[in-house]
Amino acid sequence: MMAYETLSYEVKGSVGILTINRPQAMNALNSQVLKELARFAAEHQTSALRCLIITGAGDKAFVAGADIKEMEAMSVAQASEFSTAGQSTFNAIESISCPVIAAVNGFALGGGMELALSCDIILASEKSKFGLPEVSLGLLPAFGGTQRLARSAGLFKAREMIFTGNFYSANDMKEIGIVSKVCTPETLLTEAEAMAATIVTRSPVGVAASKRAINQGFDRLLSEGLAGEVSAFAKLFTTEDQKEGTSAFVAKRKPNFTGK
Repeated sequence: MMAYETLSYEVKGSVGILTINRPQAMNALNSQVLKELARFAAEHQTSALRCLIITGAGDKAFVAGADIKEMEAMSVAQASEFSTAGQSTFNAIESISCPVIAAVNGFALGGGMELALSCDIILASEKSKFGLPEVSLGLLPAFGGTQRLARSAGLFKAREMIFTGNFYSANDMKEIGIVSKVCTPETLLTEAEAMAATIVTRSPVGVAASKRAINQGFDRLLSEGLAGEVSAFAKLFTTEDQKEGTSAFVAKRKPNFTGK
């Protein structure tokens, strides 16, 4: 695996911690960051990871947005390419087979909030701020924000947040159901790792199948989502994890999942 210039990455057991590492630019997303995130996602679509945590370097920002300096002189064609790259990258992060936890440690604005929305679970520091302020620049959220926020927060709240471009606290985001837990700055990463440690004890195939069922069924008719759930459930009966999990339950012992 090639080294990254704008990302840092470490593995603790079967949990990966990926850090957007441009603290001098508030971890803003430029073309290079997007390319490296896309490469990381491609390399880890079906890796041995059981959980991935994404956070930002420093104590000010998760990701403060897209790089405005880079966007200032973009042509229409370049803007289309930039938006497409952002959407493709975040789609790839969303489709990583293991759960992805965003540990939002500061500003999550514009592309930063869109990155968090592409993760499965969001934990946030008390000092974090969320927002999609693109309209203040004559733009709109173009890395998936207009679509993912409406699906996560509801149509009317998404309109309010996008049309005003206002900033929202971690507690505001918890109230509307986007942030799962608000933590102190000092305990944020520890809390994320503790949640990851719990996920790691569960069946990898069961967790991955659950993630696919949720993501694939969310935008479909309920009847279609339910049919997909039946199919996914049945397929799990071909796995070693299902046999191990049910046998361990009956025998009243801890299961030993292998992810097979």
